[in-house]
Amino acid sequence: MAEILAESEDPELLSEFYARSGVLKKSIKNDQIILLMGQEYDDANAILSIHPGAGGLDSQDWAEMLFRIYLRWAESHGMETRVFDLLQDDEAGIKSVTFMVKGPYAYGFLSGEQGVHRLVRISPFDAAKRRHTSFASVEVAPELPESVEIEIRPEDLELQTCRASGAGGQYVNMTDSAVRIKHLPTGIVVGCQTERSQHMNRQVAMQLLRARLFERVLKERKEQLEALKGEKKEIGWGSQIRSYVLHPYTLVKDHRTGFETGNVQAVLDGEIDDFLMATLNYRKSGKQAMSDRGERTE
Repeated sequence: MAEILAESEDPELLSEFYARSGVLKKSIKNDQIILLMGQEYDDANAILSIHPGAGGLDSQDWAEMLFRIYLRWAESHGMETRVFDLLQDDEAGIKSVTFMVKGPYAYGFLSGEQGVHRLVRISPFDAAKRRHTSFASVEVAPELPESVEIEIRPEDLELQTCRASGAGGQYVNMTDSAVRIKHLPTGIVVGCQTERSQHMNRQVAMQLLRARLFERVLKERKEQLEALKGEKKEIGWGSQIRSYVLHPYTLVKDHRTGFETGNVQAVLDGEIDDFLMATLNYRKSGKQAMSDRGERTE
């Protein structure tokens, strides 16, 4: 098609060329990301939990914006999403959400999103139109096969059952059999409210707990290895990983890899592949990424 267009102008063919090349570019980028994977369970489904930090409505709204980013990303990659537990606020945003992204290499793609995400903007909830900084944390765990053994003692569990409440909206069909489980030794809390019975909700909640405990074990192993090697962790790794600035300028920057882009709206619409690839490449090679302007960032 490019050769034909080089010989003669054809607006219709040119439009088709850009459409097809865009699909090809996305497919190549997808394959490049997969080539950077090699960790256990990278090919598994991903279970994500998002929690707002201090900051009231602004942080709750930011948590919902992050939720939308991952929903849009999954949709653009042909992956399914399933919400297990959603607590919405009566005024704005969400208090927490746990959901699954189901598709090839979902966990491998999204594992690097774990950490604290920071938003800077003019608050839509401030009558004085002042700039606010909001935080929300993202936790990511793989969906484990039944063959993986995770020891969970019944006496370590605190089970709560309640009537599900909240708006629900487009994300979840509410039921009357919500289950919440707290793992007392670690303080991890999981819940499910989307199944038709309390028994099924409990089964799903236990599945989520297994995944969270497994991710905790992986994190502890990594920290032990780093301590033995005498490695100094990057500031922000595992805590604040990325900043999204909407005011006084527009920029999204990953503090671990150095990758940044000024196209904030695209990122908020789920176009985060460049950040995912930069994170995987950084973990594999330890090298900083290039910005979307082709500049190496420090």
